[in-house]
Amino acid sequence: MAHALALAQRGLGRVAPNPAVGCVIVSREGHVVGRGWTQPGGRPHAETVALSQSGAAARGAAVYVSLEPCAHQGKTPPCANALAQAQVARVVGAIEDPDPRVKGKGFAMLRAAGIEVSVGMLAREAAALNAGFFSVLARGRPLVTLKIAQSLDGKTQTASGKSQWITGAESRRFGHLLRAENDAILVGIGTVLADDPMLDCRIEGLADRSPVRVVVDSKLRLSEASKIAKSAAKHPTLVFTTAAKGNDALSAAGVDVVRVMPDAQGRPDVAAVLAELGKRGITRLLVEGGAIVHAAFLDCGLADRLEVFTAPMTLGNSGKGGIAALRSATLEEVPRFARTGTRVLGPDLLESFAVRA
Repeated sequence: MAHALALAQRGLGRVAPNPAVGCVIVSREGHVVGRGWTQPGGRPHAETVALSQSGAAARGAAVYVSLEPCAHQGKTPPCANALAQAQVARVVGAIEDPDPRVKGKGFAMLRAAGIEVSVGMLAREAAALNAGFFSVLARGRPLVTLKIAQSLDGKTQTASGKSQWITGAESRRFGHLLRAENDAILVGIGTVLADDPMLDCRIEGLADRSPVRVVVDSKLRLSEASKIAKSAAKHPTLVFTTAAKGNDALSAAGVDVVRVMPDAQGRPDVAAVLAELGKRGITRLLVEGGAIVHAAFLDCGLADRLEVFTAPMTLGNSGKGGIAALRSATLEEVPRFARTGTRVLGPDLLESFAVRA
């Protein structure tokens, strides 16, 4: 099952709005005869890929799958049927699929076909891997991860606004891997005006996994001459604004301008932004700042995870922090997270956090 989960992770950032699933088929002799994971765009499914590899060896085999096999007819036939037709002997599932079209029906179809079914192996890990898919089903919005690169004293920019590069090459590379594993990346217009970023994935071999780019831009200040706008025809780009008038030049460049209701500060309401992204099939969103954007997600309780990269340097009190002032007035009200992991990246430290339940 751990191997199935590792295979499933390969699909993160590429399979939305579908879940990322991994499947391993083990023959009666104890040999791995088929492996698969959900392919780009969500098809074919992991089970289909693994069955095509195993062929006749699937008969009497044990199948380990990280999410309940689908039970409904979509663009392809149900995976539960395919497993039954292959005459596998046993299916071990990590977790039930909460999609109402499945939700226990896949396991029931397998049992009705005389296949032994067990559920719950590495369930917590499986739920964490597909937290974005589950979030859209349950809350109508993607899983939100805030990414912060900071100094030891919690600063993300010098007093002059310079932030490139606080962290080292290893951290930056891992940051691009995070981009590849998310369906979309979001920044505020301040970040775009300051850095003119591309917001793509620049790891060799993973350039095709660049996420959808999202800019929160109240007054629609994004220039058609920016790197983001000039590459919008190649890389899908959304701009959320509260401006009454559009920008024909941006639209002509391929930028999708979306108007949403303002929040109390007159900025695009982040809950409305997330709801729209959920409707568009985005399951995992990486938020790379700036400080005002990070604060907006934290104030609304809409940050699910944090990835905090800390470099061994200090910028002093004149440096700028990665999170603007929050509305929380007391320690009891502030957002709280639980540390879920640490990783050393060259000279830097990456700490991962999840919101406390």
